[in-house]
Amino acid sequence: MKMHNFCAGPCILPQSVFEQASQAVKDFDSSGLSILEISHRSHVFQQILQETRDLIKELMHLNNDYEVLLLQGGASLQFAMVPFNLADANETPLYLYTGRWANNAFLEAQKICQPKIVASSKDKNYNYIPKGYEISDAPYFHCTSNNTIYGTQMKAFPETKVPLVCDMSSDILSRKIDYTQFGLIYAGAQKNIGSAGLTVVVVCKEILERNSGKTIPSYLDYRVHIAKDSCFNTSPVFAIYTAYLNLLWLKAQGGVEAMDERNKKKAETLYAEIDRNDLLEGVAVKEDRSNMNVTFTLKELSLEEKFAEICNQSGVVALKGHRTVGGYRASLYNALELESVEVLVNCMKRLNEIA
Repeated sequence: MKMHNFCAGPCILPQSVFEQASQAVKDFDSSGLSILEISHRSHVFQQILQETRDLIKELMHLNNDYEVLLLQGGASLQFAMVPFNLADANETPLYLYTGRWANNAFLEAQKICQPKIVASSKDKNYNYIPKGYEISDAPYFHCTSNNTIYGTQMKAFPETKVPLVCDMSSDILSRKIDYTQFGLIYAGAQKNIGSAGLTVVVVCKEILERNSGKTIPSYLDYRVHIAKDSCFNTSPVFAIYTAYLNLLWLKAQGGVEAMDERNKKKAETLYAEIDRNDLLEGVAVKEDRSNMNVTFTLKELSLEEKFAEICNQSGVVALKGHRTVGGYRASLYNALELESVEVLVNCMKRLNEIA
């Protein structure tokens, strides 16, 4: 039976990527060596590293004003790296408070500088995106583009002269946006880019100049990683190779523009059933619904066991919502096929028919 994986992360990847990556584990490029044992300093890996960075810039339509770094530590390390690099101890960067990961970013910044929350959706358990806030002069404005836990997504970003910093861990390369509006983007790779263990940072070199004389621990300094071409320490070779394969697949599908249409169709199909089905209720307000993470609940908790049984019979897995929200969460990352969404919709309809 085909499995339909709605896991919030690590993500589903294209079958072709699984096949190529697994072959490389046994024998990489007919070299007689595994991808797991080749040197990160070798010519062959350095070529993959550069091509991966080039692919990211190409897919985002970015020029050479931007550097792409392939690091480790996840978005959680970036919560500290961003303020270390972009703010002095007595400065006040601005944060949009839209959920757990935005909160964690803010808490880390408090250890380094004097961050300020400009708006929050905590009052309604983060089921919407705040709007109408003002952005005063600041070293940067930080936001989270997509809130995996709560199923909300920023549909637009503020127009401001303050550098925009965005955590795009769960919707990077999934929709058509102007990436040049950001001073810095970071993302854990395990949602739409590849396997866990890799973090992508895209930074406009200009915003690093204002703190060029600041002393920062070496591993936390973006300038060090730029100078070392993302090889300051041993690179996560396999995670980068998996990302490289996935980015090639994404490009072959038509790039971010094609993913945008594909992901909209999946989200529209699922939300239509949630709104139609009187047993279901969406969590996020409609105007801020995420196209990546669809959150919903059953109005009658007594039906949970039956719904689980129907999903199991159909091969639908990893649908459980985060404990802070409850209910269900269907993650519709790039590689998930529309067929899987249609299977989930059929499970919802079956439940409605027998209730």
